[in-house]
Amino acid sequence: MTDVRQWIVPGRVNLIGEHLDYNGGPVLPMAIDRTLTVKVRRRDDDTVNVWTDQPDSAKASFPVSVQPGDVDGWAAYAAGVVWAFRQWGLDVPGLDLVIESNLPSGAGLASSAALTSGIALAINELAGYGHPPEQLALAAGVAENGFVGAPTGLMDQYAVLLAESGSGLHIDFATDPPVTRSVPLGWGDAGLVLLVIATGAHHSLADGEYAVRRDECERAATELGLEHLSQAGLDATFKLTDEVLKARTRHVLTETARVRAAVSALNRGAWPQLGAIFTASHESLRDDFEVSCPELDTAVEAAIEAGALGARMTGGGFGGSVIALVPVDKVAAIRERVEARYAVRDWPAPEAFVVHAAGGARLV
Repeated sequence: MTDVRQWIVPGRVNLIGEHLDYNGGPVLPMAIDRTLTVKVRRRDDDTVNVWTDQPDSAKASFPVSVQPGDVDGWAAYAAGVVWAFRQWGLDVPGLDLVIESNLPSGAGLASSAALTSGIALAINELAGYGHPPEQLALAAGVAENGFVGAPTGLMDQYAVLLAESGSGLHIDFATDPPVTRSVPLGWGDAGLVLLVIATGAHHSLADGEYAVRRDECERAATELGLEHLSQAGLDATFKLTDEVLKARTRHVLTETARVRAAVSALNRGAWPQLGAIFTASHESLRDDFEVSCPELDTAVEAAIEAGALGARMTGGGFGGSVIALVPVDKVAAIRERVEARYAVRDWPAPEAFVVHAAGGARLV
């Protein structure tokens, strides 16, 4: 390729605040040092060609006038960004795009948000729109929601575009636009690392259960007379009659409190407390929100047994990854314990790796 521009876009893990973005609550993700690369050059026609290095993925082509339903599979995410800009009345040039990634697909590490956000960045520069990162996050979200049909919030897009190296990104979705601030992550000075365990249980937010949870939260908010469920008071569960809606509400209330407690623990260097908050979050996601699965639960239990200060599933759930706050000298033991527990169940071995807090997307 000639006249090629290249963006590096990180994945993310959410430290705490699961399923709160679309409920108008606070979240604390961090970008990670596993990335996706978007290479792009402008074409002289109205065709978009997309290549990827992922297995079983062929080249995809579509016109800039693409509509929902015209493209499916992985290429729908790229097509969705083109469609999102055109929904705003903007002209999108023809493009050649090459996507390369070392983010595990379906691991709940925001590979789809990295893809859509990276393409939004590329189009924004090539077309000279001049949109700020917050607007590009919205375009990437429109692509996932309106084109792909994944009813996600905007946490992932904000994280991969706006995070700062060495820090988590506190995002408060109670306001429009959301308010963001960086929260330094100092666990490295205490001899701790963040371990990701990609369970191998495939995770897809386009599947129906994620939409069911979002609908349940909206129903609970409506019954309580609220715009967002995060606005509920401590007595909210006593006002609801449906046991499922009570449980979903209980998770939103307690997870909101855990975000605040986690920020406090980070500021004070209270690492055992932060680990306990992680584990409590997982229990809530498992029991009240019901988005965990046996692979996630087993990884959490094994990590804690082998010395992690705490562990939790990260991402939307129904598969994906676990994060664990781990003394650096316990990493090998935790990896071995999780692998052994998986082997007993005849599950494929998970991938476990340390991640560091990276900065947001950048032009190379």
